[in-house]
Amino acid sequence: MIKLLHLSDIHLGSGFSHGYTNPKTGLNTRFEDFVSSLRQCIDRAIVDQVDLVLFGGDAFPDATPPPLVQEAFAREFRRLGDVGIPTVMLVGNHDQYAQGQGGASLCIYRTLGVPSVIVGDRLTTHLVETVSGPVQVMTLPWLNRSTLLTRPETEGLSMTQINELLLSRLRVALEGEIRQLDPDCPTVLLAHLMADTASYGAERFLAVGKGFTVPMALLCRPCFDYVALGHVHRHQVLNDQPPIVYPGSIERVDFGEEAEEKGFVRVDVTRGHAEVEFCPLVVRAFRTLRVNVTEEDDPHTVVMQKVQSADIQDAVVRLIYQIRPDQLDALNMAELQKALAIAHTATIHPELVSQLARPRLPELGLGQGLEPLDALKTYLGHRPELADVSTDLLTAAQALIAQDDLELTFNSTESEFKEGSGQLYDETVSDRRSVCESSANQLRLI
Repeated sequence: MIKLLHLSDIHLGSGFSHGYTNPKTGLNTRFEDFVSSLRQCIDRAIVDQVDLVLFGGDAFPDATPPPLVQEAFAREFRRLGDVGIPTVMLVGNHDQYAQGQGGASLCIYRTLGVPSVIVGDRLTTHLVETVSGPVQVMTLPWLNRSTLLTRPETEGLSMTQINELLLSRLRVALEGEIRQLDPDCPTVLLAHLMADTASYGAERFLAVGKGFTVPMALLCRPCFDYVALGHVHRHQVLNDQPPIVYPGSIERVDFGEEAEEKGFVRVDVTRGHAEVEFCPLVVRAFRTLRVNVTEEDDPHTVVMQKVQSADIQDAVVRLIYQIRPDQLDALNMAELQKALAIAHTATIHPELVSQLARPRLPELGLGQGLEPLDALKTYLGHRPELADVSTDLLTAAQALIAQDDLELTFNSTESEFKEGSGQLYDETVSDRRSVCESSANQLRLI
C-alpha cells in the first residue's frame, strides 16, 4: 500500500488586500495565513510518514513570484526532502509564464536538481520509488490551446473546433502513455484541469478563456487507481472508483470561497483500489454581514445589532448594508468601526437605495384593472409624505383626464361642429381648452 498526501492550489502570495502588515514580522498577515496552511499540510505528511506528496499545481498567483514568496514555498517543501519523502510538483495555469510560452516557476527545482522533487510540466509518466514500493505517476499539466496546436492548423477554425482538435490530440497522447504503463504497478494520474462535471469556484474568474474542459471519460479509466486533480478551489469527489478528487485550495482566496471548507486529501493506494480521506485545515474565516435598514426608524441600532450578534472574532469581514440617502447621518461610523475592531480586517460597503426605486404596490400590479384616478388615489394613500398636496394632485389629475376626454370628443366631431356652428364652435373649443391647460399647468407646478 502506498500512502499519499494530495494538496493543490496553494496560491502563496495571494489575498494581501484582506490582511495588514504584521508589526512584529513586517509581513502581510494573509501571507502568514497561507504559509501556516501549507505548514499544516507538510506537518501532516511528516507525522503520517506518507510515501509520496502530490501537489496539483498553482503554487503562486503567477509565474514570477517575489523572492520572499518563493523562499517560503521552498522552505516548507524542503522539510519533506529532509525526511526522505518525495514530491511530484505539477505545473498549473498560474505557474506558467505567458500562457505556456517561456517556462514555469516550478521548473527551477528540476534545473537545480533538487533531490526528491519531480516537476510535471509535460504529459509523461514518472516511476517513483518510495519506501513502500514503486508507484507510477502520470503528469498532465495545464494545457493551453497553444501547447499542442500550431497557428496554421487552427486558422479559420472556431473556438469550439479548436477545443475539439485539442481534445483529439490529448486523447491520442494520453492513450500512448497508458499503453506504456506497468499493469501490476499502482498508478496515479496527476492533472491540473477543469473536468466537465466539476463545480466551479473562484478559479472561473482567474482563468477565463485560457483553457478548456476535459470530459470525465478521459479520466475515469481502469488503468488509474487514483486521479489527483488540481485547479478547482472547491473540494469535491467526482468519482468513487477510481477516486477522481479535487482537494480544493488550502486557503480562502476571496469572499467567493467564504462557505468552502479548505484542506487536503490523504490517500491509501493499492493496485485496483484507493481509500480517500479529506482532512480539513484550520484557516481564517471569512464573514459577510448583510442588512437592509431602508425601512428602519433607527438604522444605526439595527446595523450595530447585526455586527454584535455575528461571530467576527479574527475573521475577514465585510459589512454590506442597504440604506436610504436621508438615513446616512443616522449612522455613527466611529462606533460601528469600534464594534468591527475585533475582526482581523473589516470593510464597510453601503448600498444607497433610491427613494424612487420603491417596490410596486400589490394593488398596482399586473392583472389589476384600476381606473387612472383610482390608481392615483391608491398610490397617494401609500405615500404619507405627499398628504399635504394629495388633494391638489387629484384635482389637477381630474383636469388632465377631462382635457383628454374633451380632445377626443372634439377630434371625432370637429367636422360636424364646423359645418353647423361656424364661429361658435371655435369659441367654445378655445374656452374649454383654456380651462384644461390651466389645470394642467397647476399639476406641473405641484
